[in-house]
Amino acid sequence: MTRRLLLALVPAVLLTGCLGITRESQAPIDISAPGTWTVHAPLPTARQEVAVAALGDRVFVIGGLGELGAPVGTVEAYRPASDTWETLTPLPAAAHHPAAAVVDGRLFVIGGYLDRLPPWRAQRTVFEYDPARNAWSTRAPMLVARGAHAATVLGGRIHVVGGSDGGALREHEAYDPAADRWSRLASMPTARDHLAAVAFQDRLWAIGGRSSFLGDQYAAVEIYDPASDGWQSGPPLPEGRGGIAAVAVADQIYVFGGESPLRIFSATEMYEPAGNRWIAKEPMRTPRHGIGAALLNGRIWIPGGATRPGAARTNVNEAYTP
Repeated sequence: MTRRLLLALVPAVLLTGCLGITRESQAPIDISAPGTWTVHAPLPTARQEVAVAALGDRVFVIGGLGELGAPVGTVEAYRPASDTWETLTPLPAAAHHPAAAVVDGRLFVIGGYLDRLPPWRAQRTVFEYDPARNAWSTRAPMLVARGAHAATVLGGRIHVVGGSDGGALREHEAYDPAADRWSRLASMPTARDHLAAVAFQDRLWAIGGRSSFLGDQYAAVEIYDPASDGWQSGPPLPEGRGGIAAVAVADQIYVFGGESPLRIFSATEMYEPAGNRWIAKEPMRTPRHGIGAALLNGRIWIPGGATRPGAARTNVNEAYTP
């Protein structure tokens, strides 16, 4: 496909979406303990490509693509105890495809893109949220501008991997909140964006992703060991895709949803260490991509996202109980 055709197709896909074929997991099905999905109060602002994190007794949904692909700075928080939402102080700068992480009761929102249509401008920005003041402050910027990246907390530092700034990235850097400083670490073997990352068994797991919307869709799982500053291959996903979310729960990893150019995924998959394999759980009620996930009160919350490849933002708020 020529670059001219690609540039012509991408804006149309992002604005209108395409039908997409719903795809369930290709992994062996776990019928003994499939887990359950429940539906909860909808997200007040429908949006996709959001950052999601749990802080205290709330699930935060941050930024994203809103109406007609406009970047938003909207921040909304959900309280499971009352099944209610509240609107908080917006981000200092609207962004879509950011990442979020929580360290020692502090919420950090990292990077993302500006602009309504591609080519989007990637950002190095880092904002810290103070829940006591409902206010944001600016912290030291990333070393590498990026959006559609993944972040997770390992050893008290926020690790950021992958993403894109005009092309998929391998770069890996870590943020020390106490020192307000970033440092470079060993790059991922596979350059990719729209991936997920979790801290699991004292290592960082980088999961799935893609080279571009119409490019390679990766099933790759790559595992970073901070003791050696090195990477190794892990068990690949049953099927490659981007736009996924992932959460580590006790001794398992759960991966949700995703997209490829003509497919939208309802897959819920769990990594089982004993068998070193991925197994399928109860599929998502609403297939989605452009999502984030947060663990709170024993349930995994997945608000927002999009219901067709490329677009179709939603305000769905569903929770998975393993």
